[in-house]
Amino acid sequence: MGNLKSSSTQTAAAVFFDSVARNILAQNALPDLRGATILLPNYHAARPLAQALSAEACLPALLLPQMVTLSDWAQSVPLTAPIQPDTQRITALYQALRERRWFADADLWSLSRELLGLMDDLTRHHVALPESGAEFAEQLAQAYRARSGQAMQFEARVVHELWYAMAAGGELDIVRAYQQRLAQLAQRVDTPLYVLLTSDLAAPEAYFLEACRARVAVTIFDLRKMVADAPACALLSRSLQHAAESADLRSAAALLKKQPEASLSRRLRLFGAHSLEQEARAAEVQVRRWLLAGKQNIALVAQDRLVARRVRALLERAGVLVQDETGWTMSTLAVSTVLMRWLDALQSDFYYQDLLDLLKSPFIFADLEAGARKQAVYQLEQLVRKHGVASHLDAFFDLAHGAAGVQTALARLRQAADSLRRGSDTLGGWLRALDDSLSILGVLQGLAADEAGAQLLQALHTWQQELAADNTRFSRAEWRRWLAQQLDAHTFRDTSIDSPVLLTHLAATRWRSFDAVLLLGADAAHLPGTDNGSLWFNDAVRSTLGLPTRENHLAQQRDDLLGLLAMNDTVLATWQSSKSGEKNLLSPHLEMLRALHELAYGDDLADKELAGMLAGAQVRAAEFPLPEAAAMPAPVVPHSLIPERISASGYNSLVACPYQYFARHMLRLNELDEVREGVEKRDYGEWAHDILHRFHQQFPLLGEHARAALEEALQRISSEVFAPAVERDYLARAWLLRWQQAISAYLDVQLKGEAEGWRYQSGEVPFEMPLTGELTLHGRIDRVDAQAEGAVKVLREGRYAVAGKPPAYPLRVLDYKLMDTIRLRNKLKEPGEDVQLACYAHVYEADQAAFISIEKDKVIPVAPPQDVPELAQANIERLLTVFAQLRTGAAMPAHGVDEACMYCEMRGLCRKGEWSPTLDPSPDGRGRISPSPSGGELARGQVGKGESNG
Repeated sequence: MGNLKSSSTQTAAAVFFDSVARNILAQNALPDLRGATILLPNYHAARPLAQALSAEACLPALLLPQMVTLSDWAQSVPLTAPIQPDTQRITALYQALRERRWFADADLWSLSRELLGLMDDLTRHHVALPESGAEFAEQLAQAYRARSGQAMQFEARVVHELWYAMAAGGELDIVRAYQQRLAQLAQRVDTPLYVLLTSDLAAPEAYFLEACRARVAVTIFDLRKMVADAPACALLSRSLQHAAESADLRSAAALLKKQPEASLSRRLRLFGAHSLEQEARAAEVQVRRWLLAGKQNIALVAQDRLVARRVRALLERAGVLVQDETGWTMSTLAVSTVLMRWLDALQSDFYYQDLLDLLKSPFIFADLEAGARKQAVYQLEQLVRKHGVASHLDAFFDLAHGAAGVQTALARLRQAADSLRRGSDTLGGWLRALDDSLSILGVLQGLAADEAGAQLLQALHTWQQELAADNTRFSRAEWRRWLAQQLDAHTFRDTSIDSPVLLTHLAATRWRSFDAVLLLGADAAHLPGTDNGSLWFNDAVRSTLGLPTRENHLAQQRDDLLGLLAMNDTVLATWQSSKSGEKNLLSPHLEMLRALHELAYGDDLADKELAGMLAGAQVRAAEFPLPEAAAMPAPVVPHSLIPERISASGYNSLVACPYQYFARHMLRLNELDEVREGVEKRDYGEWAHDILHRFHQQFPLLGEHARAALEEALQRISSEVFAPAVERDYLARAWLLRWQQAISAYLDVQLKGEAEGWRYQSGEVPFEMPLTGELTLHGRIDRVDAQAEGAVKVLREGRYAVAGKPPAYPLRVLDYKLMDTIRLRNKLKEPGEDVQLACYAHVYEADQAAFISIEKDKVIPVAPPQDVPELAQANIERLLTVFAQLRTGAAMPAHGVDEACMYCEMRGLCRKGEWSPTLDPSPDGRGRISPSPSGGELARGQVGKGESNG
């Protein structure tokens, strides 16, 4: 193979390419090398080999040999017979499995793909199965070294029967076509062959080279042997050999001490991270360091794809794009998501979440102006959430009355659904119907404008053509599972990115060199990685049949790792040294190399600099610098955002936390209404309010009726109100039974109130009360009662308090609460902590106010311990004071107590827990809104100037 001596100025890869070049030049006449053919593992090796040939030839001109991969060379051989695509073969296997009913509850598409891979392996390695199924079962039994049982016979029957069923057709498949091309090519070869290898050849390639040897000279350059012969690679070859043989390291280390040139101290470093995030950040920082050092060809070899995705995200945040050779599974891309969401919506009868996800895709209705499309989707979502409609296209049409954009979108959905429902029952027919429906929805136009979308459309078109003649019938569910599997097996590679940073995999690095290599996920779980195994046959059986085993897979990975380390001068291998609090081991290959290197040279190859750089090297956007310690947010509100109306619940939010009110009601960041599909306690509360309102409208004075008649009427009204929910959801019956427990106790409380002179006057009363010219209090009161002597007047005059007429008789306002008395008393214990009753009392100038606690079989009024008129007046004064200060520039701090923060949806906005409580949120000295009751502050209506409550 020539001399492998290296000079200090040569790169590691150049040593091997120069050796190959010298051997080729020695066997061919110069300057014309066109009489030779060089078989490459990939085309990336062509350029450095051509450069080595030119440098070694020392001629002004050199005619280079043909350099090609064997697969591409084989494709140049024409075949007369048609080749059956894998889509047709999988369909035939599926049909065979479905007819035989061997796997009733299994995913037959996955089984079909697994069986297809097994049959390709049998073909690829020239395995001939016995003609008799019984003979094959006996062969398996001997391989398993077990007595032939029912399970083994079943396995043999499945493989044997399907193998011969598939072979009966006589069509060429892709593997057989490749073998035929190689066989014909071997008969045509008439020039010397030179082959670059890193590991053992697969069976078809090995048979091809054996056939070629009978005609021409075949020279193999095996990188493993070249590494073993190179003094500078002695440590690499011996460590990986010892990892496989578990030999004694001390004797090997003693020999290596005499070869200082074999040290890897300047070529390889290992970094053990404490977490996935630290590993990703370390990788990102190291890549940026290499780029700053002028390296223009950096490889990210991803053993752990999860870490690789995070590294890519961090690099892109730093402005470094990544060229991805591995690609993305088509099923994970947004272009495929719009297809599956469309089928989800159709299958679920346009369940609202599926429908909204579909309509929010940027690919649907791509023929419309983007603003109009987004406006239609927004309008529909608001209608759906407001009215609680969960599904059915007709129901959405009813909601969209008067919204032209929404109705147009829904009409196109209906037309597309009709088109797909009329689809044929073959795979090709379903694909044609899908294409028609996507055209109606404007999705085809959106996909065509996207690179990944264009590839998806091409794939769909190809599958449709391949399956056009197939008449096998499939249900829509079967077709959909097939489509999902096809998308999962199809890969998209973005060719638009040109970057010095390349994401690739270990097998793609054969005979390739880079300025620097970053090996991600180099732990024992990923290196050596698994080949995902096979559902059919264990390694003993596969070895007996002549199929590759797990050991073959591991040996190939070991050879690829050896080639990567030997061909590159700068390598950093990273892994997570701990996962979930447990130790995570380094790859055994690298662990052996590290141990041998430490014994020989006293260096464990650990990177000791990178960890200390991570904090200082963190990328931050220049326009959003992070302070050393974040402060409590305390925004000053522009006048344009200060509302002119406020409800009692909004006032409660202002008291609980000014910042919460700012985010909810000024920025209007309230969470969207949820479409309630099951019965929730909120529904229970609404039904209870409706029942009591209906009941008191029919029976304003209970004392005039018999107790039995009242109970019967309340039971009847309850059943009527709950009936639609019970019909829709059986669990609503449990809520009805819970409500019925409280009926008797509620009548007791109401009759007691009437005995004390109180009379029901009105319920579910809306109000609008101007407090000043700039602020109006609004809301709805559950119930208003009056003393007996004023009852008739109240009924006649209605809501006089809103009109400003003072009452001449006592009133009380009541609010139904379906919770226990302890929680309600806690709400009212601190004056002004809950402002609901106080606001209602102010509107009606009521003398009394109370919550009516309804919890199972207990109904108890809970009143504020303070004087109600004074409490009401103090609340309104505080409210007016707060809004006056807002208009003068007072800040709204996030100083809510923990109880208010526990379920606050704005917590992610204020980021409580990340800012320091010692920092003043209003460093300019302006006042801050502090309406929380503390130390008598409520009664005075004061605003805090520097303190923070809670």
